Amino acid sequence: MIWPKTIQERVKTGHDRELVHSYPYRSACPSTVWADLVDETTQELFFAGYTNYFLWTQVPHFADTLRRKVESGCRVRFLLGDPDGEVTRNREAIEDVTLSVSTRIRISLEHLERLEPLEGLETRFSAAEDAVNHVSLSVFRFDHNALVTPHLARLVGHDSPLLHLRRQGDGGMWSRFAEHAEELWGRGVQVRT
Repeated sequence: MIWPKTIQERVKTGHDRELVHSYPYRSACPSTVWADLVDETTQELFFAGYTNYFLWTQVPHFADTLRRKVESGCRVRFLLGDPDGEVTRNREAIEDVTLSVSTRIRISLEHLERLEPLEGLETRFSAAEDAVNHVSLSVFRFDHNALVTPHLARLVGHDSPLLHLRRQGDGGMWSRFAEHAEELWGRGVQVRT
């Protein structure tokens, strides 16, 4: 054998190469990772978290950066949960925290409204029939990078794990999560402000 078993177990091959880093908690991912990924993106930013509210505090000068990205031709999309939806109400009861899910969504909406009018910035709510799939998995895309958070049972997003993925080809984890977010986006409802 050219590759002894011990080396095979330690060297990433195939789709394993897409995993750049994993964090046991989203809050353990340094804010510099978020800021660098946003800053380095040139073609598409897609924030498909259920609330996305933390981005406004996690990424320095986030609003200014978004405006600059859109003005340079970068597509910027936000997929949010419906703050008045049944899944949102159910999730609030499960999390039972002071900063409720609907409040976190409204924080994002307020920040997005401040950016308007900004052609090239798109915002949708996930469809009611997709909300349960949206609330359980957040996908944040930055061109060929993605940060993915599978939400665990009763935990809020920052207490759930996070995977940093980089696309290496078709059919890998990056593509699977990107397809999930695109499917939710395709059935989403445009936010009217």
